[in-house]
Amino acid sequence: MMWCKKKSAFILGLSLLIAVFVWSQIGMYLAHLLFGVNIRVNFFKFCISLFKESSFYYFLVLLLLNAFIAYTVLVTLIKVTEQYIVAKKFKQKLVHLKSIELTNIMNEEYNRQNQDIMVIHHNQSLAFTIGCMKPYIVLSSGLIEMLEDHELEAVIEHETFHQRNRDPLKVFILQLISQSLWFIPVTKWAYQNYKIMSEVLADGYAIQRTGSELGLGSALLKLIKNGFHPGIGPVLVHFSDESVNYRLQQLVDPQKTIPVRLKTTSIVISIHALFLFMSMVLVTIT
Repeated sequence: MMWCKKKSAFILGLSLLIAVFVWSQIGMYLAHLLFGVNIRVNFFKFCISLFKESSFYYFLVLLLLNAFIAYTVLVTLIKVTEQYIVAKKFKQKLVHLKSIELTNIMNEEYNRQNQDIMVIHHNQSLAFTIGCMKPYIVLSSGLIEMLEDHELEAVIEHETFHQRNRDPLKVFILQLISQSLWFIPVTKWAYQNYKIMSEVLADGYAIQRTGSELGLGSALLKLIKNGFHPGIGPVLVHFSDESVNYRLQQLVDPQKTIPVRLKTTSIVISIHALFLFMSMVLVTIT
């Protein structure tokens, strides 16, 4: 699983590096535009400086750049606000469905000193990790009834990895980056592939903790047979998600690596976009 850890760290780091670079440029430009801060190294300011002031092309480029920045900032704010509102409502719904008795039993049986497992009354088989700052595991009564003890243990260990690795927060950040920086396709690739890698790593952790692939494999197959309906909700890490084919492949052949490939078109567009940003920043420095 070392290759998977390295790839997931690379994917996360690459996306964060791109986001910091682009958002810092946007932030500096907004500081200049709104507060008159004198900045020398800025991509957007340099683009405007290429055209003669008061000319048609000057105002056209100014309008397009301001619209682009406004859109990017607006999408970011909307997604953060949307996540906050949806997460708050979703958590209220979970509290309403919470089974105090089953929650206490699960936390005691699996020695969860932080009481970080919540059991809800629900017929569907659900298992997911939710919460950006203080992630916790949610299990449904339908899941507990369906799974054998060794299968349930594997599911809980799987979700424990997501909880300790703060995957709900990381997945949300990557999703936010991919949506706000849509013009750099590699960010969407990073978001999609990090989810796959995190699931494979969580499976590996569960197998290591339980000592066998049987519990995890049989639980996964039961959940697939039962059906997966994610519905509308906040960013959460679900046990049975769209990466299930890769996970089954790893259970059958753990030595086989998962191909993390990026389409040629996406590579070309991303490289050109980043090269344009960086070259203009370097020009302003010199």
